[in-house]
Amino acid sequence: MLTRSSKSEAFNSMKEFLKQTGGYAIIDGGLATEFEKHGADLNDPLWSSKCLLTSPHIIHTVCLDYLEAGADIIASASYQATIQGFETKGFSREKSEYLLRKSVEIACEARSTYYDKCKATSSSSDIVDDKILKTRPILVAASVGSYGAYLADGSEYSGIYGDLITLETLKDFHRRKLQVLGESGADIIAFETIPSKLEAQAFAELLDEGDVKISGWFSFNSNDGVNVVSGDSIKECVAIAEACETVVAVGINCTSPRFIEGLVLEIAKVTSKPILAYPNSGERYDADRKEWVENAGVGDEDFVSYVEKWMDAGVSLLGGCCRTTPATIRAIHKRLVTRRSLFSSS
Repeated sequence: MLTRSSKSEAFNSMKEFLKQTGGYAIIDGGLATEFEKHGADLNDPLWSSKCLLTSPHIIHTVCLDYLEAGADIIASASYQATIQGFETKGFSREKSEYLLRKSVEIACEARSTYYDKCKATSSSSDIVDDKILKTRPILVAASVGSYGAYLADGSEYSGIYGDLITLETLKDFHRRKLQVLGESGADIIAFETIPSKLEAQAFAELLDEGDVKISGWFSFNSNDGVNVVSGDSIKECVAIAEACETVVAVGINCTSPRFIEGLVLEIAKVTSKPILAYPNSGERYDADRKEWVENAGVGDEDFVSYVEKWMDAGVSLLGGCCRTTPATIRAIHKRLVTRRSLFSSS
């Protein structure tokens, strides 16, 4: 079951949400690049979460940009935000937990701003100045990155944490953050860029403990189109999500668009849950240089050319990850018009 904040619509499950959105839902795109476009300096271990301290107005603006581009789900700026990371910066436990809650509050406020803009428009059209202004179900997802995201050394793209990191270590690391986000007003927790079966098991066991009050989705990443980045079988990883009752969707993020179709076909063999895909732009992250290698990417037109194949393979929640933009999401929205019409008429 999805537990909702008072500002969101009531939904019984992800499948019910998808019925409300015409069979397909759009997830937002990358945050960090957009924050930088608006002037944020993210040269910090906190990465995009630094904006919670320095420029929350930018987070609000970017969330609103994605909603106006057609996103049905927006994520909080909490992927790299952890209690341990904030404490390393000198903040108290109380302040650290406040910042986690604040990440969700900003996204919820952006949703409210968007609904106000929809009501204020005098046009009979849902599109005004190329902005989608349509009152519709919108979910706020509390983003949770892997342990590697906290390390800020690129290890979420390898899943290699060392022999000292065990299942219990990971559970202890993530537990309080999940409890805080579960009570923050978010509609769902997005477990993103999960690099290994071990970390997926840690997340599943934390959800099964019952202290996290909302459901989640699991999203893995791959750099070869066959396995997750640690080398673990994608099917074995998805099986963990399938067995967890409070995981309501499963899929792939931060992976090259060219790998998505094959991975989704494998995922569909293992799960009965809705499948999500929000790839990166196709660029490669250089952990040593701490930057994306641009010459490996694809433009919005090429990115969106994959969308039909992803949906044919079984994807019902789709969007973008690192280096994708509101323009990417707007292009996906345009591609979904026909599919949603066919779903609604069937």
